[in-house]
Amino acid sequence: MEARRRRAVALLADGLGVREVARQIGCSPTSVSRWQAEVQAGGADALRAKPAPGRPPRLTARQRGKLLKLLLKGAPAHGFSTDLWTLPRVAAVIARTFGVTYHPAHVWKILRREGWSCQPARAAGQGSPNGGPGNGTRRRSSAGGPSGGRI
Repeated sequence: MEARRRRAVALLADGLGVREVARQIGCSPTSVSRWQAEVQAGGADALRAKPAPGRPPRLTARQRGKLLKLLLKGAPAHGFSTDLWTLPRVAAVIARTFGVTYHPAHVWKILRREGWSCQPARAAGQGSPNGGPGNGTRRRSSAGGPSGGRI
């Protein structure tokens, strides 16, 4: 985005009009005018990328990676009686391991962002189609990469 803003200002400096620059860049004329005004008021640094708004995540990317590895060990490895991962169970693992508490609904957002999906639990002894337990745990593809995990 920063490169796009800089390109727009350069085209304006070359003598093109706001509408023509907007057409070439693929944005609205209002945006081009705003970028032009920002440069006039604050110089070229005004076009720099700004940090994303909002609160920073409480789990780092490294911690999220570690969480996925922990979940792959299965629920019994974390003291649960069955191998079924539920959102409250995942939230409990996050709290115990990283000292961070999340509402189960937010745990779902974290898992979805990491490629996991919700799967219905199967009755005992019904196993999943891939031969493993049908309990909603994440599986890896034969190539070793994520195959779209399940919870």
